[in-house]
Amino acid sequence: MTLSLYVHFPWCVRKCPYCDFNSHPLRGALQTADYLAALEADAREALAEVPHAGIATVFFGGGTPSLFPPSAFAQLLDALAPWLAADAEVTMEANPGTTEHSDFRGYRLAGINRLSLGAQSFEAAQLERLGRIHAAADTRRAFEQARRGGFDNINLDLMYALPEQSLAAALEDLREALSLGPEHISWYQLTIEPKTEFARRPPSLPDDELAAEMDSAGRRLLAEAGFERYEISAYAQTRPDRDLRCRHNLNYWRFGNYIGVGAGAHGKLSRAIATGLQVVRTAKAAQPRLYLAAPLNTETRQVAADELPVEFLMNALRLTQGVAFEAFESGTGLPRSVLQPVWDELADLGLVCRTRLAATELGLRYLDGVLARFLT
Repeated sequence: MTLSLYVHFPWCVRKCPYCDFNSHPLRGALQTADYLAALEADAREALAEVPHAGIATVFFGGGTPSLFPPSAFAQLLDALAPWLAADAEVTMEANPGTTEHSDFRGYRLAGINRLSLGAQSFEAAQLERLGRIHAAADTRRAFEQARRGGFDNINLDLMYALPEQSLAAALEDLREALSLGPEHISWYQLTIEPKTEFARRPPSLPDDELAAEMDSAGRRLLAEAGFERYEISAYAQTRPDRDLRCRHNLNYWRFGNYIGVGAGAHGKLSRAIATGLQVVRTAKAAQPRLYLAAPLNTETRQVAADELPVEFLMNALRLTQGVAFEAFESGTGLPRSVLQPVWDELADLGLVCRTRLAATELGLRYLDGVLARFLT
């Protein structure tokens, strides 16, 4: 089974009103040295039993990892080197508003080989509504600098169904993104998450019908541009010589194992035991100060057998092709029969496929409802 490593950087310049990730506005100087020392100690502890070259993918997420200089990632990746596969995919998230003076060649030389830029929109009014600290010109400049710095695998994050957004404006955003020539685009709908500023003061969003129209029109535009939709909101350029899908996220969606280090990082590990398969979730302290005080402290929780079907499906069914039924059995230690008769009922409604664990196009549109059937 593939093993991945997620490393969390909790600080950002400003908290966006839609964001429910573990991110904390930076107050004062960045604690670069202290945080790197904590990450290294955390990673060495977590990787102690991982074999040489056992990590297939690394993802530096946040927060805003690009607040940290290339030298920080060079130091961290040097410490991780014994565990990294020779062809490991190493992704860093970057906020275009923090990269104006960044040395992208330095990030590339440090060992990062995939970049994810948080564009979100190319319309000035929308960027302001979303609380972003960058302008569209910053995204274009960051993209060009990344190309010159040696990055040949770049993702752009882009949202639709934004406050008061029209269909034409949503598609214009997508055309702007495509004009840059990224290898990958994450095109996802803005949703209002609990405990965010938007939840407290909801903006006026497009209705469900208009949001669905944006989604379908955007998918057609992406397909015409040579992008394959392989997950609900993930699109990769189709090339005969190279698979440009995000290997790290594919591992999540296939219910693979991953280790989480850093403030608020989560992990998931499956291991064979005498009575079958044990699936354990791990979590680190979310507050940076608490994490820095005790980076080796890890909260663990064994996933109960009756929770495993939904945990598996909420990942696997995001993939447009889903997975084989055998993957469910090997990933959960449970027989396929536990999914029925609910699966057969959903297949009769045209929401899922009969021959594999996959949602139909209709099922992808109503995936929350599909998953809810397994909760009841």
